[in-house]
Order: sequence, then structure tokens, then C-alpha cells
Amino acid sequence: MAFSSKKAVGLIALAATACLASAQEIKFEARHEHLRKGCLGTLTVDAEGISFHGPKEHGWHWEYRDIQELKLAPDHIHLLSYWDNQRLLGAAREFDFSGKIPNELYGLWKGRLDRRFVAEIADPEVKALWEVPVKHLGRIMGSEGMLEIGEDRIVYRTHRRDDSRTWRLTDIENISTAGPFDFTIHTPEKTFRFQLKQVLSEARYNDLWRKLNDTKGRQP
Repeated sequence: MAFSSKKAVGLIALAATACLASAQEIKFEARHEHLRKGCLGTLTVDAEGISFHGPKEHGWHWEYRDIQELKLAPDHIHLLSYWDNQRLLGAAREFDFSGKIPNELYGLWKGRLDRRFVAEIADPEVKALWEVPVKHLGRIMGSEGMLEIGEDRIVYRTHRRDDSRTWRLTDIENISTAGPFDFTIHTPEKTFRFQLKQVLSEARYNDLWRKLNDTKGRQP
């Protein structure tokens, strides 16, 4: 009887392990966008990397270390690889996938990937310590939204497509300001400058600046 109990415990442990492995694998249909209208296939995402399986020769696998930049939006994924693009004189090869992107991807990637991960979405679970209405100043056109400052991340929430962002403090290179109505976030992706619709107090700015430096082990 004791042997049966041990065997049952072992089977339960194996089942739990299998469920955990399955939970870490996310599969969904996506379109690989390219010059000839694109093609449908399956994207598989797990703790080790990303794979795409499509028709004919449209099949690739990338471990996370082999990705220069990975952008996640509500309806598409942009992947910049280290592979050379022979048609563009050695420029890095890019891959774009569109479709109904599972919400679980953000939860997997935000805890797994480093600063090469770009979240083009507003984290729905951020608990804002304070917030300020802003205009993001773009090269041609900007967007309006809310800048939310959380304990360990900053969120820009806007209705404009592809302009929302979530930055972990560890992903931000620096912040700066040219006055009480100006706020700039410097990231590996690019620099984001915001025109503030209400005054950003010196105390709040200094507190955020110290917190950012603390995450990097820098002396203020």
C-alpha cells in the first residue's frame, strides 16, 4: 500500500511538471508579413525562444539571445534578428507577424527578457504612485495620453496605435527635464519627449530620478 502511495505521488509530480511546461508554451496563428501579401503559420513561444512554422521555407527558430529587439503590440510582433539581410547590404533581417496576439505573451516576456524587449502596450496592472496628462512629441505628429509612474515601471497610455509603452526602470537609460512642463525618457529604443499638461514638481522628479539611479547602482 505504501508503494502505491509513493507511485501515486510520483505520477502527480510528473503531471504537475507536464502542466507547468505546457503553461509556458503559447501557440497561436499569425501572419508573417512580407512583400507578397504574407503567409499564415503558427507562432510558438516558450521560455527558451520563438518559432514560426509556415508554408514551404517559411520556418525559423530564434533563441532569445539571438534577438536584437523584440517589440510586442496588441496586434503584431516585430523581431529584429542578428541575421544579415543580403538584399540590404548586410542590414539585420527583420520579421513582422500580425494577428490576435495572446495577452499571456506580455506576462511571459516582461519577466523573462532584458532591455531588448519593447512593450508597445500599457501594462494593465501597473499601480500608479502618481500620474500626469501629457502629449508625446513625435517627429511629425504626436499623441496625447497619460504618463503613469509606478513602483518599478513607467507607463505611457494612449489611444494612438503603437504609441503606448511600458518601461521597467531597469530598461530606462536616463530621464531628464528642461522645466516643469517637460519630461524626457531615454531608452535603448529611442528618446521619448513629453509635453506635460500640468506641473511636474521638483520633488516628484527628484524622487523618480533617485529611484532610477538606485536600480542601476549609480550614486546620485
